Amino acid sequence: MQGHFYRRNRGSGWWQGQFKGCGYRFTFPRRLILDVLSSSSMHLSAEDVYLEVHKKYPGVGLATVYRTLELLVQMGVVSKSDFGDGRARYEMNKGPEGQRHHHHLVCSNCGLVIDYADFIDEEAKLLKKVERGLSEKYKFEINSHLMQFYGLCEKCKGKKD
Repeated sequence: MQGHFYRRNRGSGWWQGQFKGCGYRFTFPRRLILDVLSSSSMHLSAEDVYLEVHKKYPGVGLATVYRTLELLVQMGVVSKSDFGDGRARYEMNKGPEGQRHHHHLVCSNCGLVIDYADFIDEEAKLLKKVERGLSEKYKFEINSHLMQFYGLCEKCKGKKD
């Protein structure tokens, strides 16, 4: 069963290479967690991931999901965000198709999160300049960033007017 699962899922070889390159084993539970994250367009909590993985493979515990998510964040494959609701959310950062760089608009009233990639080129130029300046000033090696804008979505803004 497990061998069949690996063969029919795209990206297994790529994922396996990422794990091996970082000195980790590519286990069946890790594959399931990656499948859940890569097939979702939502920002999932660890509990959300656990519930989906548990449907396919009940032997995977919540602690395994937490450990794997943190490992994936360390590897740079998954990004971890906090949108102000007190729960960490996870989403794919990169995969076999390449980098999935984007930023977020977060409604501070209803919690809606909008992914956007508009103006990324312009933001990248500005952020590279800022990162370079910060790195030099504080002797700090920056390897990633997270950008989120908070405000009101169209629906909540309409309620306010």
